[in-house]
Amino acid sequence: MHEYGIAYDIYMTAKRTAEEHQAERVKTIHVDVGEMAMANPEQVKFLFDAIVGNDPLFEGADLSCHQVARLARCPCGYEGKEIFVCPRCGSLPDLVRGREIVVTTIEIDLEET
Repeated sequence: MHEYGIAYDIYMTAKRTAEEHQAERVKTIHVDVGEMAMANPEQVKFLFDAIVGNDPLFEGADLSCHQVARLARCPCGYEGKEIFVCPRCGSLPDLVRGREIVVTTIEIDLEET
């Protein structure tokens, strides 16, 4: 179950960022999940919620996952969703988008001075 490792990495990324900015709390974490990343966003969210359960910095925090569609390119000029056989030339196209899991933004509340 690699979803636990993904959820933990998201947690640690957000925690490190919040601490660097002296945040009072983390509100929302936005994550792009490629459709070919072989990760179930619902499981990642469930595990993330379990991991942050006892951390007051994350009280009420929301993990928002956005699915990124796959995109393949072939040297012949084809660009599209077919990842196994290029519909133009029959070659194996390169997957250029759709495998990533990326924290894109972290919304935090800052301490007022």
